Amino acid sequence: MNKLILSLSVIAMIAFTSCKNNETKDEAAAEQEEAVVETETSTENAMDEQQTIVEIAVGNENFSTLVAALKAADLVETLSSEGPFTVFAPTNDAFGKLPEGTVPTLVEPENKEMLTGILTYHVVSGEFMAADVVNAINDNGGSFTIPTVQGEELIATLEGESLILTDANGNKSTVVLADVDASNGVIHAVSSVLMPKS
Repeated sequence: MNKLILSLSVIAMIAFTSCKNNETKDEAAAEQEEAVVETETSTENAMDEQQTIVEIAVGNENFSTLVAALKAADLVETLSSEGPFTVFAPTNDAFGKLPEGTVPTLVEPENKEMLTGILTYHVVSGEFMAADVVNAINDNGGSFTIPTVQGEELIATLEGESLILTDANGNKSTVVLADVDASNGVIHAVSSVLMPKS
């Protein structure tokens, strides 16, 4: 009788242990599945949370003058929209090259139309990475005409390894930082403010 009870106890223990092992395996599989779902979700969230052109500019102290100008011209909402846009963004140093007093004058309400024209001259409809522009230059005999949102054109060329933009007045600006990717386009920082004819 004792042997029978002992045998049943051993069988019960084995059965219990194997169930426990299966539970542990099931829990591990469930945890692994949860981890995969969490990773996918966090990747999706990271993509959803990618910043707009304006948000990137606001978060970079080198674009503080540009941000102030965008606000004065009421272009923040436009450049926060879906796009896509390619923005040749003048840095603070670029604005600093303008004649003294130009920026404070441009951001005055009575000069909003002129400021809007200058800023939209730096914006292209569509997303063009630096490699796209370089390929277009090479495919078009060394220069490529870029139509801007403002209506006038920029001319893109290469000087050695540098991507150069020439405005309607013949002034040149160098792309100093390329391919800053945004949720609604791309930013290329430029060394000088580009000026349209009108």
